[in-house]
Amino acid sequence: MSEIRDLKETIRLNALKALSALAKFLGVHEEYKQLIRDYGLKWCSRSAEDLIIDRMTKIENPNEVFEWIKQVKSARPDLSEFVELMAITGLRLVEAVESYNLIIKLSKEARLNEYYNSDNGILEHFKFKQIFFRRSKKAFISFVPVELVQRIGQKKLLTSPVAVQNLVRKKSLKMRFADIRETHATFMTKYLKDNEIDFVHGRVTSNVFMRNYFNPSLISDLKERALQAIDEIQEKIANYSERLNDIC
Repeated sequence: MSEIRDLKETIRLNALKALSALAKFLGVHEEYKQLIRDYGLKWCSRSAEDLIIDRMTKIENPNEVFEWIKQVKSARPDLSEFVELMAITGLRLVEAVESYNLIIKLSKEARLNEYYNSDNGILEHFKFKQIFFRRSKKAFISFVPVELVQRIGQKKLLTSPVAVQNLVRKKSLKMRFADIRETHATFMTKYLKDNEIDFVHGRVTSNVFMRNYFNPSLISDLKERALQAIDEIQEKIANYSERLNDIC
């Protein structure tokens, strides 16, 4: 339990819940509860107010995550398209790896149209529910420019989310993948409404999605504003060589 005690707070709560389920299965739940008391561990998580304060103080410069992405692109050119995909979609690391690999696999099989709607510039995650619909975390769609999808289609598959983290860690860079999603949501408030950001981030039920969003006219309007945001994000994370190529 000393290892559990030393975990990061958000991870510690999940670990305690998981071990509780295991203890019940093994018939030793009373002993488990005693261990929790002995080590002074608590079930309660931090308040919503504390979490908001953490977000407000964690990143002083709103652009520092974009700067970190540029560092990753320079240090690991093999991950350039991957971190760009994360930056413009706000996908979680696990989802981004799945999406990236799916684009590559379907491109090689000439079946990309089953996933990427080129007319609307949309990755349709909802067509692959077994991959993108997890119990409490979902991804419905992501707006992605066709040229980025084409570049990704020429890349090699990523082994796993952990492998991606290790590639970055080898270059002595911090782990900021979790911050990308948060930065994306904050940046998108310039262009999208709160419920639209929730939709793009998969924080709605499938019923709400189908009833209120999967409508060509609404998608078109959402797409226009989302692509404006994507253009600005791509400009922010472009390194010097990419800007030079654009000029040439």
